[in-house]
Amino acid sequence: MSRFLADFLFVLAAWTLVIKYAFPVAYALNEGVPVLTYVMWDFWWVAHIWLGWALINRPPYTFALALVVSVAEIIIVVTKFALFLAEPQWDIWTTNWFINKCFVLACFVLLLASMVVKPGEFRRRTADGLRT
Repeated sequence: MSRFLADFLFVLAAWTLVIKYAFPVAYALNEGVPVLTYVMWDFWWVAHIWLGWALINRPPYTFALALVVSVAEIIIVVTKFALFLAEPQWDIWTTNWFINKCFVLACFVLLLASMVVKPGEFRRRTADGLRT
């Protein structure tokens, strides 16, 4: 399961880069406005790549990192959803953002649930394949 979650995190990071950087730059170029006009500055994708890497390589801090990032992401996304859904304004940018955040929320709820059900899955592996 941890390998699936690592791959999920890599896909989320790539999708975030497209949604928040590549697509806005292409849109701005098409409109003839400054290229950074629509960019949504966000560096959570870096944390997602780091956590995905940690889930594969299992450094000693993997469980703590997964727990902190999961709880933080869930709190942030749920708060942003509550604020947005109180007065939603649907356009191309908010729709892309909302869909991205639905997948982010799903990933981190699944990660947190996996940590509760099988915490040993997130422990460091030794040379003989056992978890410490």
